[in-house]
Amino acid sequence: MCHWGLHTLDLRRHFHRLQNLHISKQVKQSSLTMEAEGTRDIVIVGAGISGLATAVGLHRLGIRSTVLESSEKLRATGFALSTYFNAWKALEALGISQHLRDLHDRLHGWMVGPISAETPPKEMLLPDFEEYEVRCVHRKMLLEALASELPEGTIRFLSKLVHIEFSGRYKMVHLSDGSVLKTKVLVGCDGVNSVVAKWLGFKNPVTTNRLAIRGLAHFPTGHGFEKRFFQFYGNGVRSGFVPCNHNSVYWFVTHTSTNLAEETSPENIKQFVLDMIRDLPKNIKNVVETTDLDNMVMSRLKYRPPWELLWANIAKDNVCVAGDALHPMTPDIGQGGCSAMEDGVILARCLGEAIKFKNLKGETEDEKESYKRIEVGLKKYAGQRKWRSIELIMASYIVGFIQQSRGKCMNLFTDMFLRSFLSRLRLKMSHFDCGSLSIDSK
Repeated sequence: MCHWGLHTLDLRRHFHRLQNLHISKQVKQSSLTMEAEGTRDIVIVGAGISGLATAVGLHRLGIRSTVLESSEKLRATGFALSTYFNAWKALEALGISQHLRDLHDRLHGWMVGPISAETPPKEMLLPDFEEYEVRCVHRKMLLEALASELPEGTIRFLSKLVHIEFSGRYKMVHLSDGSVLKTKVLVGCDGVNSVVAKWLGFKNPVTTNRLAIRGLAHFPTGHGFEKRFFQFYGNGVRSGFVPCNHNSVYWFVTHTSTNLAEETSPENIKQFVLDMIRDLPKNIKNVVETTDLDNMVMSRLKYRPPWELLWANIAKDNVCVAGDALHPMTPDIGQGGCSAMEDGVILARCLGEAIKFKNLKGETEDEKESYKRIEVGLKKYAGQRKWRSIELIMASYIVGFIQQSRGKCMNLFTDMFLRSFLSRLRLKMSHFDCGSLSIDSK
């Protein structure tokens, strides 16, 4: 009996060892499956203009990406944006230019004048050439057009990035819901408060003493405005009114006033704007009066000091930044969204050249070689975007500083000598062609 009991005990121990081994194998297999499900070739943080443009550009090249968006849906803060020659070149490369052209009117020129009633505005007509194409595009329509080009499931909503860590040649992307993604390439398109930019060593953008109020007015039966960009400036105020199409007008006011707290009610914001533009024509003031309170937003203007980009890591290892995460700027030359689209096309092309590389001998690259090519591709992107970003930030700041300077002498000097120059400077900054999405696999 004792011998039989010992034998039975041995059998039981053996059975438990086999059972534990089976469970261990199941856990290990489950862990590997979860790791595979959590691994991505490219993770893009932020479903704004630069993030979606990059994802669409990669998709056009046959490369899939995952776009993480912290909100529950696409965000269209700012309502609309001016799109110049460089933006249309990027949209053509991405394949959605004609759709957006059909929805928005082409502007024929500018009407520029002082915010006071002292001097009537002057007109500057735009030549009917490709390089002078300007339209005011609904931000929501732009984001929806980009998102519609992506495969289902590309955008992952309610996915907020909170932490980045190394994992060999990969990056581990930790989200606020506790999930973790492992990625070969991490692209930060997460705006002025970018987590990815901070990881790369960027400082927080500089906060200016200027506030921007933006709005979008809807006119069901038509607004009656000519296809012009109406702009007014002086006494620390710069304002603009731009028709998007027959039924909507986008407007903005930037100012250096300290009378308005950022938590002010929408009613007080609207009244503040009306006080600022009280001397402008009635049809201009009617645009603000018609705007619903839900269609207004106010924010403090920020920018990245251009000299920071001289030594900053736009790209490091397999991580880079684009859009406002790279070059936040004041809106004075209308290039924030336009340059974000440039970023998307150029970044997609540089990554495409790295990822789609084929060894001439038909040999498969190992992981180390693949990682190195991605690193080189991102450095190429950074090299192409550094000086362009510096130039845009500087031009934006200078134009805003001149147009919002106070004093009669400065207003007179701007009116007599700088008004035409500043308008032409905006056009000059837009004369940039980001190129197509064709890649060189040499």
